[in-house]
Amino acid sequence: MVIATHEVILIEDDRGMRQAVERMMRGSGYRVEAYESAESLLDALEGTSLWNSVRCLVCDVRLPGVSGFELHRRLAEQGPMPPWIFITAHDDPAVRRQAERACTAYLLKPFEGKALVALVASALRT
Repeated sequence: MVIATHEVILIEDDRGMRQAVERMMRGSGYRVEAYESAESLLDALEGTSLWNSVRCLVCDVRLPGVSGFELHRRLAEQGPMPPWIFITAHDDPAVRRQAERACTAYLLKPFEGKALVALVASALRT
């Protein structure tokens, strides 16, 4: 299966949060493909490159199974990364440092919808 062109890929295990972010991003005019886990995204990719079809990723840090940081590491091994925004409900200085080392944005939950939309818009401009 090849993922269709999407501006934003969302990986979020909390169904309510995932649906809210999807609605918010679509309401702001973005095409969104959402996944409940890193594994579901990796399965959808079936070894193909993500980078030809995606312009930005929004990913929860704490996912069941493969974490957001582990997903980032695995996908970075495939080549250049599109902008990546980590979201988390657990503010931890170590997590912030890890996000900085990965050259990603970091947004703490709960967040205002316009804060995420602004981060995505900024990422898509670069």
